[in-house]
Amino acid sequence: MKLKRGTVSRHCICVNPGTGKRWGASCPKLTSNRRHGVWRVAQVLDPAQDGTVRRFRRSGFESSAKAEAELDKVWALLRIPEEDDDWGRQQVSDALAKCSRDRSPLPDYEATQKRVKVGQPVVQETTVAEWLDSWLAGKRKLKRGGAKRYETDVRVHLKPHLGNIRLDRLRVHHVTAMFIAINETNLEILEQNAERRAFAAELKATPNKGPENRAKRRALRFQLADMPGFRRVTNPSTQEHIRATLRAALNVAIAQQIMPAFNPAEHVELETAQSAKALIWTDERVAEWMRTGEKPSPVMVWTPAQAATFLDSISHHRLYLLFRIITYRGLRRGEGCGLRDVDYSPASATLTIATQLVQDGWDFYEDTPKTDGSIRTVDIDKETNTGLQEHLRRREAEREAWGEGWQDTGHLFTEEDGNMLHPGRFSDLFDRLVRAAGLPPIRLHDLRHVAATLMLAVHDDIKVVSTILGHTSTRITRDIYQSVLTELGRDSAEKVAAFVPHTRPAQNAKSPTPATTPPANVTPIAGKRFAQKRSA
Repeated sequence: MKLKRGTVSRHCICVNPGTGKRWGASCPKLTSNRRHGVWRVAQVLDPAQDGTVRRFRRSGFESSAKAEAELDKVWALLRIPEEDDDWGRQQVSDALAKCSRDRSPLPDYEATQKRVKVGQPVVQETTVAEWLDSWLAGKRKLKRGGAKRYETDVRVHLKPHLGNIRLDRLRVHHVTAMFIAINETNLEILEQNAERRAFAAELKATPNKGPENRAKRRALRFQLADMPGFRRVTNPSTQEHIRATLRAALNVAIAQQIMPAFNPAEHVELETAQSAKALIWTDERVAEWMRTGEKPSPVMVWTPAQAATFLDSISHHRLYLLFRIITYRGLRRGEGCGLRDVDYSPASATLTIATQLVQDGWDFYEDTPKTDGSIRTVDIDKETNTGLQEHLRRREAEREAWGEGWQDTGHLFTEEDGNMLHPGRFSDLFDRLVRAAGLPPIRLHDLRHVAATLMLAVHDDIKVVSTILGHTSTRITRDIYQSVLTELGRDSAEKVAAFVPHTRPAQNAKSPTPATTPPANVTPIAGKRFAQKRSA
């Protein structure tokens, strides 16, 4: 169907007394009064997909010139697609029909031309929420943990704050407002947590003796029950991940030309996420922790002596060798729990890290390591190798004792009935063993840092340490253990100074007091120059 340019006409809203209907364009006053009525535009569009005839109509123009200018814009938009471009013509007609129906401004000519040229829909009604759902659906090939992290960012933060905004109208100030709201919620969470903590402390301090105290305790319990539970704040590193999720989703939308080539998430300033630095449990830090009960850093590292104390205290535990392997070789928790019989080679004294157990809530599942660099072969010492062979013999005895109740999971370290080790329960066990040993607290993951410290302390090359830990580059190793390397560097400096034989007096030895004037046979340089200047 070849379209023709539409028409401009004048009409009014006067009512015909005889019919009770509006005169419209046939009002007799239109011919006698040039200012009577208003001008309107009518343009036939391409039929809808179901064949319905459509027209663009707009009225209310004060003059024919303004009406003609509007019709020129409509006609220019209709002529953007080629005559044989049925899809493009349909898209432009859809957009104009929507403008006529909604009484909204006409689409921008250049933007419409670009969308038609690249085969992009002219009518853009996709919201951020709809696009995020579509983007997530295309992330099925991701590892389960990574996909869930994206899904959490979208569900908890992005859709509630940005979901109703049209995708092509998302701006930097929208994203900024989201993070402002997140930080305001953080303040509320901190206040609620502090209030709940105060009530819990008061309840604990109130003795359970006497009717008044019991009544008070009852009231406190009711108040605690009405309060929100303890919640975590959305810390700076999590906010960085939220922005990264949004940035990745919008980059795909830009690549598919669903939105303008500007990513608002790229231009939002966030508080810099400060990574906790690993600190060694020195005597001074242990003393301060015993006095205040506070850890100097979330990431603490035992000294070699403290690590030895821990291992000695659990030497008879059935999982002693797993703790030893993590302490010496720095396996991640999931990697240690996920070790299989086929991953152990007694002949070469090696363990192959090829699988891990990933905790999801309180459930867990088996998966491949987090990165390609995490798939590696780790050497073990002779004592550990001998211990593992003895461990397999003890496990065979456990299998016989359990009989048909034994669960053959094929894993190297298991529960007593053969089931896979639950990563969460393994962490809880570690915490109990640390307290029983009377050692300053570290997390199970910090045993990995202990391993790195031990390897660095015996001057293993940073590249070797990085490979054993499964880091993708030595930069990651250096960033994490910079504070540990600094302390080891001080120790190295003292060892070097002690190793080199001294051939001169120490700094604190008595030495002649330096003369305030040079000897008689030495002429000061400045004085010599001054004398030369005088004689000249």
